[in-house]
Amino acid sequence: MDQIVKASGPLRGEIQVPGDKSISHRAVLFGAISEGNTEASQFLMSADCLSTISCFEKMGIPISVDREHDTVTVHGKGLHGLKAPEEVLDSGNSGTTTRLLAGILAGQSFSSILDGDDSLRSRPMKRIIQPLTAMGASVQSLNQGSVPLRIEGGNLHGIHYESPVASAQVKSCVLLAGLYAEGETTVSEPALSRNHSELMLSGFGAEVSSRRGEKPGSFEASIKPGPRLRGQKVLVPGDISSAAYFIAAALITPGSEILIRQVGINPTRAGILKAVSAMGGDISILNQTSQGGECSADLLVRSSSLHGTTIEGELIPALIDELPVIAVLAAYAEGETIIRDAQELRVKESDRIAVTEKVLSAMGADIQGTEDGFLIHGGKALHGARVSSHQDHRIAMSLAVAAQNAEGEVIIEDGDAVRISYPDFFRDLEKLRR
Repeated sequence: MDQIVKASGPLRGEIQVPGDKSISHRAVLFGAISEGNTEASQFLMSADCLSTISCFEKMGIPISVDREHDTVTVHGKGLHGLKAPEEVLDSGNSGTTTRLLAGILAGQSFSSILDGDDSLRSRPMKRIIQPLTAMGASVQSLNQGSVPLRIEGGNLHGIHYESPVASAQVKSCVLLAGLYAEGETTVSEPALSRNHSELMLSGFGAEVSSRRGEKPGSFEASIKPGPRLRGQKVLVPGDISSAAYFIAAALITPGSEILIRQVGINPTRAGILKAVSAMGGDISILNQTSQGGECSADLLVRSSSLHGTTIEGELIPALIDELPVIAVLAAYAEGETIIRDAQELRVKESDRIAVTEKVLSAMGADIQGTEDGFLIHGGKALHGARVSSHQDHRIAMSLAVAAQNAEGEVIIEDGDAVRISYPDFFRDLEKLRR
């Protein structure tokens, strides 16, 4: 479905973005293999998270969904309480569901098949097949290294896996398999990726440890097998990846001032705050709190005169999902912005380097995609165009931000892709434009 967005005046008011997608997924995943009930409030009712719920329901886990109050209750049955599914486990568009669930399935005594939509079928799964196979599971791709995956679990042993990429999904997959393994399991990664799994698993009762690795910049996470996990109450903070679009829109729209309430600012996720600060953005962090190891705060954002910067290295894993909208900021900023070390963008829901270059160029931006990022010369006026989201939710929302100060209307093809992570995005944007 097409979505038409035109420029507006200043953005004003308060907003609370939906719950964090990564934490919502994990509340269901970990709750299902825990004993007793796990209640997740401020749960993100998006297509991706509902895919995770559906998969566990197919394995005999009762899950109550209260859409009115954004609450999900998972009636867990412990580490070994899952039943063999009678049908394919459909992850939809969700890479998180697929990769984390694969780790759990690798430890089960039954066989299963994980599949997803056409987009997911193009995303690489060898990065989890390799370590799970090394642990003793049988994981077979029926599609040249992607889903569908046929998984025969059981009889796992702990390993020390050196991941070639800093990926929270790979790390979490291996750690979850480690719950079912004989001996300790350790994952090393070249930089610190999101640590939601380590924090939450510890809260549920797992023995998890994290430390710096031997190689410069590297980190390790380890887990011991066979814990007795117990259900928890999880208050899901607002998703900073969703907040990023309103942060960007307010920064580039003259006269804007908005308050985004209760946003998760976990340092392994909040790289956009560092990037925006480096570009001269005016953001204040207010009313900071912490629960279950996850920090959240209110973000006060004011329009700013932005300038170019370089974004690279260890910062990249902390803002990988926000890079398309950061490219939009760079297009409106003065001077040159360089983004590198972000080759992981090539294997997201779309090739986000190629797609971001294509759609922003169509709107008049001076942007060049590179092998691992972008070179952007900012300060050129953007104009309306018909552009495709390529069914990628983060591209759709980035285009809406780019349209905020463009001349003429921007027609976003497949704008309803936002349902993957933020079903009410356009409605919430309109609230601030009034």
